[in-house]
Amino acid sequence: MKIRQLFGFLIIALFIALIVEIFNNRPINTTVLVQAGHAGRVFGNTGSVNGKYKEVDWNILVAKEVEKELKKNGIDVVRVGAKIPIANARIAVAIHFDGSSKPCSTGASIGYDKYHPKAIRTALRWRKIYKNYFPFKWHKENFTKNLADYYGFNRVNTEKGFLVLELGEITCDKQIEWLEPRLELISTKIADFIMDELDR
Repeated sequence: MKIRQLFGFLIIALFIALIVEIFNNRPINTTVLVQAGHAGRVFGNTGSVNGKYKEVDWNILVAKEVEKELKKNGIDVVRVGAKIPIANARIAVAIHFDGSSKPCSTGASIGYDKYHPKAIRTALRWRKIYKNYFPFKWHKENFTKNLADYYGFNRVNTEKGFLVLELGEITCDKQIEWLEPRLELISTKIADFIMDELDR
């Protein structure tokens, strides 16, 4: 193969790679963005594990149910995994279950971007709903500080805020026993909450 041909193929390959990169990084526009925490990761922070129970599996299950419920009600929703795209949405939620090296020392909490003008009000409305339902520990007002630097906040522009929902501790057997039969109901609560927020 001549040098000129090789150089031509290289230019074409670089051009195609550039087009693919631009396409993959175009902003997504949607009404609701739902993230299944840790989904798609094979190394690094892949989520908490307790025997046969894996946080990532529950994250995906709940995120899929939330997506299904929202779509059933005619709402435009995009579900993503650990890799969050650049996006514009009215509201975004990340689904997580907490974990601890000291079992049963954590529980539910909320993370949000404290600099977002509406996120705290959205977060506190979810907190009221879930705190009245979840019978275990709720983190006292530290949910802002603990998740203040969540990487997704910088990638998603929202009207109502981006909430990181920690729904319970998967490393606590007592909480697992309570959570497992209620995952679908919790998903419905999240979807109903999102729909109420969209109507505000």
